[in-house]
Order: sequence, then structure tokens, then C-alpha cells
Amino acid sequence: MDSDHTPVDLLLKNGLVLTLDSDDNTFQPGAVAIRAEQIIAVGPSLQIEAQVQAAKVLDVEGCIVMPGLVNAHTHAAMTLFRGLADDLPLMEWLQNYIFPAEKSLTADMVYWGTMLACAEMILSGTTTFCDMYLFEHKVAEAARQAGVRALVGEVLYDFPSPHYGDITNGLKFTEALIEQWKGDPLISIAVEPHAPYTCSPSLLQKCRALAERHDAFLIMHLSENQREVDEVLRTYGRRPAAHLEELDLLTPRLIADHCVALDDHDMELLATRGVQVVHNPESNMKLASGIAPVARLLQLGVNVALGTDGCASNNDLDLFGEMDSCAKLHKVANLDPTVLPARDVLRMASQNGAQALGMTHKIGRIAPGKWADVIVLDLRKPHLVPLYEPVSQLVYSARGADVRHTIIHGRLVMEDRRLLSMDIREVMHHVREFSQLFKSL
Repeated sequence: MDSDHTPVDLLLKNGLVLTLDSDDNTFQPGAVAIRAEQIIAVGPSLQIEAQVQAAKVLDVEGCIVMPGLVNAHTHAAMTLFRGLADDLPLMEWLQNYIFPAEKSLTADMVYWGTMLACAEMILSGTTTFCDMYLFEHKVAEAARQAGVRALVGEVLYDFPSPHYGDITNGLKFTEALIEQWKGDPLISIAVEPHAPYTCSPSLLQKCRALAERHDAFLIMHLSENQREVDEVLRTYGRRPAAHLEELDLLTPRLIADHCVALDDHDMELLATRGVQVVHNPESNMKLASGIAPVARLLQLGVNVALGTDGCASNNDLDLFGEMDSCAKLHKVANLDPTVLPARDVLRMASQNGAQALGMTHKIGRIAPGKWADVIVLDLRKPHLVPLYEPVSQLVYSARGADVRHTIIHGRLVMEDRRLLSMDIREVMHHVREFSQLFKSL
């Protein structure tokens, strides 16, 4: 090997590289060089090719090279319930269908349901997800096996869980999970009380103390719809955000999912306390929960990331579709076509997601020293021609199926649409078998 050339494991060359860095640098033709888990060089293709000696080279001419997307709110194993109970109000959907089905869940089901979710996310360009569900140790195992980066946590509430039973066991299980995965390069653990209407003040304070003790994130659903707000108001005499403020839970450590039914005071509290917010437009639309005031939250300086929610209420995990829905929903809601421009929405699905999950230092941009979470999207499709403005094309025209290669932590987990980290036929076989049980409930 030429001593003047730096050895690298993988070189992506001849692509349109969107770094999404602070200066929005682009390179065409551009190249990205990866060694182990890190990006070590990015720039004009001829320049990078002259500097490195690659063990593997992917010529990505005609493609966009960009950071992997961050799905900041999922219930991954709910792929098991995709299409099981559609066209229902949130509380009826939860209490009459989802909660009863979840009583039949097993750890094995959650593992395979999560593997299916990971396959779907890899295939559609998501390299990191944030999850809340049951048997979350199996979510962690599945994500690690699939090679997907994840922040996960066991859902905690006051009624008995199909997994751990009494809440005391749930808190112990969460703490054990934190210890088990400490230092893992892909998997991190959060403390995840379900919502203010399913968790007592005492439980919420215990969750806060546990998160603080382990310097972990606290994740919960917040003000998902007006019915939830009304219930918390009746019970505690305060709106959900004010209720959490009273309990000292509104901090930058909190990732608040949905945040649909907010008033001005709620939004000011979230902004002042530095709370991370995750917007889930398609789930909120499908369950008729309402439209989160995202434009106003962003104006107030709140970091707003993007999520899909679970497949029982979306019904897919495609963040490209979610970006398109997000941008258009807020334009029509505000009767203003300039609201949430494409660049802001792409930022929600990348840098904002990285910030919400505490990973800004390592993901969300293509730059030397960042983790190599990179996707390649093929522009040589009829619906992507011609190309005037790449970011607009990604938000308004691209689909998850346009992703050609996916790299996570330096590992090529999909090449030319072929999954390399799992046998997808085996995964789908298991999920189809489980669906027969849920169909009969």
C-alpha cells in the first residue's frame, strides 16, 4: 500500500454529498471516507480518492450521500399490530384494542416485531431510533443484532405491566437495563414513564430521580390530545405541562412526545425549561389528535424532532414520508406556504433528532470525527427527475424506497437494497405467525 494514502474501510465516491453541517457544505462529485465507526474525510471526490486507499469502494454517481435520519419516537415492536385496529379514536384504540392485545405479548414477539421495524427503518434511511415499549430488553437486543442505533426504555405506568407486573419491578428492571447496556456503542437506555394520565405524581418523581441518578433521558407522552389534557386538569387541577413543572420534570433531560394540545403558557414552559419535543404528524392525523403547534414552538426556540410513532397508528416507519406530511400539514394549518420550509423539516429529521437524543456530537452531520451513520439515496428515478434543489427533492419527492445503501456506525447494513444484518424472510415469517394470534383476539 502507498504510504501516502490513508487506509480506510469504505469509500463512497462520485455522489452529491449533503453534509448538513453548520455551513451546509455540499460536494459534487463528492466522497466520504470511513474507517471503523468514524468518518475520517469528506470533500471533493478526486481530492479524497487521492488521499485514501479503500478496502471497499462504492461508486454512488447519480446519488445523494447524506446523514442517516433519526426517528425520535417509535414503538418499534408495534409492527406486530400494523393494520390491526384502524380508524378509531385514540382512547378507544388504546383501551379496547391495543392494551388487550399487549396482554398477549411475549419477549419473543417483541424481538421479532422489532427486527421487522429495524428492517423497515434500514430500508428507508433511518439509522437511529428512540423507542418506548414492553420487553424493552428484547428491543435493545434486536436493534443491536440489526446494527441500528437506538435509545430505548421500558414503558412505566401505575397499572400492572404484561412484562414486569408491579411498577416496583418496572423501576428495578429499568435500572438493571441501564447498567447492562452502559457503554454500548449502539444502544442507550432511558427512563420512560408513559404519560401524566397513566403515572401518579409519586411514580413520575421516582422516574425523575432514577434518570438523574444515572444521567439518563426521561421520555414520556405529553398532551397528545385534548382528552388527555382534560383528564389531567380534572385530576390535578393543572394542565399536563404545568403538572410536570410542579413535579420538577420539565428539564432538558425530558423528551416530550406529541405535544399537540398546548396553550401559550405550555409552550413558554417547554421553551424556558429546554424540553426536547418530538412531533409525530401522521400518527396525530390518523388518530385525529390534532396538529401540534410546531411552527410556534420553533419560533420560541424549542428543539423539535420528528418521529413516526408506532406502526399501529401510522402505519409505517418511513421518515421520508413523514417529512413530506409534516411540511404540508403545517402549511395548510397556518394557511401559509412559507411555514416549515424543506430545510427546516429535514433538520427536524436529522440534526434536531440528534440533539433531542443527546447525540449531536456524533450524528446528524457528515464531518470528520462523526460516527459513520450515512445513507445513499438514488436520484435516478422518474419521480426524482429533474433535480433543482436537493433538500426540497428529499422532503417533497423522495421515498424511503429510494435509499440504496445504509451505513450505521461504519457497518454497511444494506447494500443495493439488500439487507446484510438479518434474514428478512425469517423475520417476516415469525411476524406473520404471531399475527394469527392477534387476529383471533
